[in-house]
Amino acid sequence: MNLAQPRTDRYYSREEFRRWCEAQTKGRYERVDGWIVAMAPERGAHLRVKGAIYKALDRAVTAAGVPCQALPDGATVETGDSDYEPDALVNRGEPMADDAVAAPNPVIIVEVLSPGTTSTDTGGKLADYFRVPSVAHYLIVHPTRRTVTHHRRTGEGIDTRIIVNGPITMAPPGIVITAEEIYGDV
Repeated sequence: MNLAQPRTDRYYSREEFRRWCEAQTKGRYERVDGWIVAMAPERGAHLRVKGAIYKALDRAVTAAGVPCQALPDGATVETGDSDYEPDALVNRGEPMADDAVAAPNPVIIVEVLSPGTTSTDTGGKLADYFRVPSVAHYLIVHPTRRTVTHHRRTGEGIDTRIIVNGPITMAPPGIVITAEEIYGDV
């Protein structure tokens, strides 16, 4: 297997993908339906919002005293033939092991939109993330247009709310963050 560039004419298993990623000296990648996809560089607004949401989730987990761990980008969420790297997540239960790359029990997943990812984040990833039984919430955050789309698993399916101000309540695991924490008190 050529470790410099992925072959674009074949499916990669999760194990092959991980070996390939470990051999890379730069860049970030996801495995989508078995194919390796490069992740684009992130812009300033994206980075600021991503950092703010991670801090808000970490604060909320600590304040609620729930058995969870907020994680910044880098942790993988495994969904069938795809391995995604969301911008932040909350893992429920035991903390992610020191040598693990995948969150074992993600309950909240956050993606901050980028110019090239909107259709993927609102389409394929939305469907894939809710295939993971532990996922209860998926937040899609616009980096500049004070909008959080909160998808929440219910007994009847998926409920969706658009939030521009105020609390974002996520139970389980029993935490609350606010739009103001993400975007500031503008």
